[in-house]
Amino acid sequence: MRLLFLTPQLPFPPRQGTALRNWGLIRHLAERGHHIWLLTFDERANGAAKMPAVLHEVCQEVVALPPPARSWRSRLRTLVGSSLPDMAWRLWSPAFLEALKELLRRHRFDVVQVEGIELARYMLALIAWASGAVRWVFDDHNCEYLLQQRTFLADLPMPWRWHGAAYSLVQWRRLRSFERRAIRAADVTLCVSPHDRKALQRLDAQASLCLIPNGICLADYAGHWASLNSSTSPTVVFTGKMDFRPNVNAVWWFWRSVWPQVRQAHPQARLWVVGQKPSPRLDPLRADPSVTLTGEVEDTRPFIAQADVYVAPLLAGGGTRLKLLEAMAMHKAIVSTSLGCEGFDVVSGRELIIADTPAAFAGAVNALLGDPQRRQELGERAYRFVSNGWDWSAIVPRLEAVYASL
Repeated sequence: MRLLFLTPQLPFPPRQGTALRNWGLIRHLAERGHHIWLLTFDERANGAAKMPAVLHEVCQEVVALPPPARSWRSRLRTLVGSSLPDMAWRLWSPAFLEALKELLRRHRFDVVQVEGIELARYMLALIAWASGAVRWVFDDHNCEYLLQQRTFLADLPMPWRWHGAAYSLVQWRRLRSFERRAIRAADVTLCVSPHDRKALQRLDAQASLCLIPNGICLADYAGHWASLNSSTSPTVVFTGKMDFRPNVNAVWWFWRSVWPQVRQAHPQARLWVVGQKPSPRLDPLRADPSVTLTGEVEDTRPFIAQADVYVAPLLAGGGTRLKLLEAMAMHKAIVSTSLGCEGFDVVSGRELIIADTPAAFAGAVNALLGDPQRRQELGERAYRFVSNGWDWSAIVPRLEAVYASL
């Protein structure tokens, strides 16, 4: 098939969740003989940096544009004066719209796949213009209205976060309307978890929804998981894009409410927060000598390999966590909140430990830091879990069946 992918950033190198999913789908579809075109945003020095050669090897054509610049004034204007959610404005670019039109004029595509709600507005703008000549697949990485609802509820009990709660309340309501429009317009919407699919069904019971979960290429992690921890200190690791509010809230909660209890039991313990663009909200962590905020790294795998315990203390969010699949692929003992491992058919004490209160979370981390054998057992069962159906080679054929049905 001839497939045009719209992605919010370069899918390679895959350094965070969205890119991991985009690259996994594009790479494995190309390996299975499909022809891929890519229209994307490239924030590297306004696109002046050299395009990764592998993208040209995998794709028939790559068109990359710089992301639109948004001043605080323009953002405030759309927040106050528009009924659209903030995410519908975040990557709105007339130049991107024209580039998409030009690709649709020059090529015949079987499917245009829209990766994420930030790009759904282009689908809504061009469905009538394309006059049914192409099928539109909307890949909804998270049920976005549900994510904002959960973020609102997580911020509401904390008076110092009421400004964030107010923002999320407005966005929750706007996203509910916008996401309903998107799933109604698409020929099919991809959901990453059964929970997300149920939440989207509440928006429109007649929408065409298909479960295509997040996955991982296990071969990319072979040989990395066995790296020895070079530190003599107990090491706890979290990975994620650190300007993403659910990740910021997770790390803040862990550091404020859990980490002091871990340090009391293990005074030499170190916490590594690995991910690009750390929010200014996390600046107090920089003054803690037991914590390292890495910022952007070339490869998260060496950092995950150093972990004695990998943590996913998510209090808000949606979808399924690619970060957990990475930790599982590297045989790591994991402690997660219930929300952090939502969408995975796991049992606390079998593939990982689930803990939802500071005391329970700290107790689980402390117990694992003191028990190497238990860490190894959990890590091995986590690896067996991720090996059973979560490799892209098992998932992409399901997406091919969706295309065939269109």
